[in-house]
Amino acid sequence: MNIPYLDLKKMTALHGEEIQQAVSAVAGSGWYLQGEAVRLFEQHYAAYIGTTHCIGVANGLDALTLTLRAYMEMGKLAEGDEVLVPANTFIATVLAITENRLKPVFVDVLEPTLDLNTQALEQAITPHTKALMLVHLYGRCTYTPTLSNICQNHHLILIEDNAQAHGCQYCGATPSEGQPSHPQRTGSLGHAACHSFYPGKNLGALGDGGAVTTNDTELAQMVRTLANYGFSEKYVAPHRGRNSRLDEIQAAVLDVKLRHLDSENNRRIALARTYYNNINHEAIRLPKLMDEGSNVYHIFPIFTPHRDELQQHLFRHGIQTLIHYPIPPHQQACYKEWNHLHLPVTEQLAHQELSLPLNPAMTDEEVAYIMDTLNSQL
Repeated sequence: MNIPYLDLKKMTALHGEEIQQAVSAVAGSGWYLQGEAVRLFEQHYAAYIGTTHCIGVANGLDALTLTLRAYMEMGKLAEGDEVLVPANTFIATVLAITENRLKPVFVDVLEPTLDLNTQALEQAITPHTKALMLVHLYGRCTYTPTLSNICQNHHLILIEDNAQAHGCQYCGATPSEGQPSHPQRTGSLGHAACHSFYPGKNLGALGDGGAVTTNDTELAQMVRTLANYGFSEKYVAPHRGRNSRLDEIQAAVLDVKLRHLDSENNRRIALARTYYNNINHEAIRLPKLMDEGSNVYHIFPIFTPHRDELQQHLFRHGIQTLIHYPIPPHQQACYKEWNHLHLPVTEQLAHQELSLPLNPAMTDEEVAYIMDTLNSQL
């Protein structure tokens, strides 16, 4: 077999006719920015996530950057303030913090849950700590009532990086209720959330795209203002903004794919369960299995000290894998001021992580072949 990590052409073909119709409708409308397609998608995605507001922007990094910038313009953050962030994350999460001249404070994670180490988190809080950027990495919900209570007790802004977890749910109890509640989508659990629609995501566009979701009307208006040059009205700029817009074609495509997101996530969950039930190798560790719906498996990571050897073994058998992410942000050359930090779990994960193919376009036969090849040897 020849199994790519992700075949975007095959993924798009799952809803090809609907997507072509949506793109054709936009092309024929003569309106390509800030039009009806964006308005409808924002409305539908806010309703899906469970928030009052959704603001489409150009990409996921802009969503993160503009959200922090909006809080600064509102006087709730200031240059030099500290933002807690998981050390095990994609660099975009940290770039948004430093872009705004805020200070990232890296917090290690735990195995096998991959959740934030809450003890280390509390120890990292200082009088300068003003926010927590919570990352639902790999598609796993990392929100907990403990984290929420820490944020409340220390008056921290809770921002979700939901770039990899479209459709993921939190199924526990909220601190205010104290009892099991109905499931809530990630992206509605904090004060604001940031989303990426990069083509490979569970909800992916045919190019770049992003969004911010929130119930805070003031924040929503500020993000929308900053994303449109800082204009309060045309040519009137009370704020220094930028040009960061979700275009009509991408919005139309996303609106089509949003209708199929739950069913595609269910397929991901079913394939992941197959992996969990059948991967059987003493040198391979899997993250802790989560409750149904609490992981939408944007990425299916496995961990082994023989990562490079295993990747080559799979490649020789026609199976493409990826590594997420080989160098943690605090060890990147662009962040030399934090290279001295030692965050042992994050660093081990970076050296041992390997991502297996998993997406709704895959067949049961492909997954069986991957498992057989994986279990055969290292």
